[in-house]
Amino acid sequence: MGTKKKTKPSRGRKKAKTSADQALALDYVRAWAHPTPPPEHSTADAADGFLPPHAARMASGGGANVLFELHSHSNHSDGFLSPSALVERAHRNGVKVLALTDHDTMAGIPEAMSAAHKCGIRIIPGVEISALHSPREIPGAGEPVHILAYYGMCGPSRFDELDSMLLNIRNGRYLRAKNILAKLNSLKMPIKWERVTKIAGEGVAPGRLHIARALVEAGYVDNVRQAFNKYLGDDGPAYATGSEPFTETVVQMISRTGGISALAHPWSLKNPDAIIRSLKGAGLHAMEVYRSDGKVDGLVN
Repeated sequence: MGTKKKTKPSRGRKKAKTSADQALALDYVRAWAHPTPPPEHSTADAADGFLPPHAARMASGGGANVLFELHSHSNHSDGFLSPSALVERAHRNGVKVLALTDHDTMAGIPEAMSAAHKCGIRIIPGVEISALHSPREIPGAGEPVHILAYYGMCGPSRFDELDSMLLNIRNGRYLRAKNILAKLNSLKMPIKWERVTKIAGEGVAPGRLHIARALVEAGYVDNVRQAFNKYLGDDGPAYATGSEPFTETVVQMISRTGGISALAHPWSLKNPDAIIRSLKGAGLHAMEVYRSDGKVDGLVN
């Protein structure tokens, strides 16, 4: 009678190994995240330099410089400034490290890096990828989620693979915008397609923020926030989805192309706990924890 071979109890899913490209990207970020410390001041003074503007003002009663800005948009998506103008403004405001993370495109990175070289600040090539969290992976169903991707100086490896995903998302943004306009029209708030594309800019896939600006221009709402609260938000009567991939697919794509993934503004999610657990299992590296709206504290606690 033979003896049974003992097996070690399973301790869950093995941690994914960090690729060489990811290791380089991590080193790239760590080198700036842990700079040579400034002369010692009070604990409050030291902390304020790393808080977002709103939190810093609340903590100290005055202004404070943001050294690292890891979530920014240019006019290649829904920002107002060109990449070079954004870099110049960041430099004037004392930013030392800037991640350009336009929605679903990295087209502004070369211009930003060129401007940063002249200004003497550092750029982290990035992108904010639109995704959909659907536990059962039902197309068009689920909660909208944004995933930030950060890369080293050389950008993503397998760039064509990432770019193909981004192109598909951008193409879906055009269809999504048209569906939103159709819903607004049924709500007796007609907006011309030509106006939305002009606001977005040549070659830029239109998003909800561009439509919100058009609603403000037309006098249907007082401001962009009201446009989202009443019509364009995830539960709004004019909301529509595009061709967003599932969140796990996005996280895995970022890892496969040598990037560092981070969950954007998790405090705005309806089901943050479930989404964070799911994405952690897929290989998520981090999540955004500081932003000037001050809504993150409850989630972190």
